[in-house]
Amino acid sequence: MTTISPAPRADDADSDRLRALLERAATGRDSQAWSDLWTGLYHNGSLDVAHPLVLHTLADMAQADEAGTAASALHLAGALLVQADQRYETRNLRHQYAPEVACLLGAAIRWRQVTADRNDYCYLVEAVLNLEGDIHWAEDLIGGVVGEEYELDCPDPDGCASLWVIFGERGFFSAAEDYALSDDVETFPLHPADPRDLEGLGRRLYDLALADGHEEIARALTYAFGEATCPECGQRFSVVGQVIAGWS
Repeated sequence: MTTISPAPRADDADSDRLRALLERAATGRDSQAWSDLWTGLYHNGSLDVAHPLVLHTLADMAQADEAGTAASALHLAGALLVQADQRYETRNLRHQYAPEVACLLGAAIRWRQVTADRNDYCYLVEAVLNLEGDIHWAEDLIGGVVGEEYELDCPDPDGCASLWVIFGERGFFSAAEDYALSDDVETFPLHPADPRDLEGLGRRLYDLALADGHEEIARALTYAFGEATCPECGQRFSVVGQVIAGWS
């Protein structure tokens, strides 16, 4: 008589799937595994972010010698922690895995100091901020520096059209949303912050970028923490202030 084993429980199957994905991601050659981890852990929550394997394994990856794998692990870990903070309005995940978070943060700082690529450096700065847990809009702030632009709302309570703040190879200006579709769109010059006047997070990130040899990033940050002008109403406003406003 054939004996049929009971079907595995759903949580056991999810745990096995999670383990397999983490093992594949750790090889550093399986981009699909990282995509599936982001989907299951971050986007649709089909995998348990509080599973003991998650942050512990990501911390191990972050301490390995493979820069790409370490950066991917740090990016995901930071995003998961911030999402948990926002979703549950607690820091239970950080407290539960405090040793792993400390290990991840130490690795993020070490990799940040030796990373030469501009965008990789920015994402590691984002990971540091997320792992520290001091702010919850690092993705928006750093994403603008990487893309050299912000799409923002005018601070005027009457509600002007959305606008773009551009800083980088395409110039340094604010413009209406359709600036890329026409050559005759009116633009307004940006007003970068004087580095000597930077305070708080702006001061810290600017000094870190200079210390780490990323002068271009330091310059971009003066525009992120500077001011722009709304093309519609002419109101001058803080760029980073509107980044925060958009998040909240």
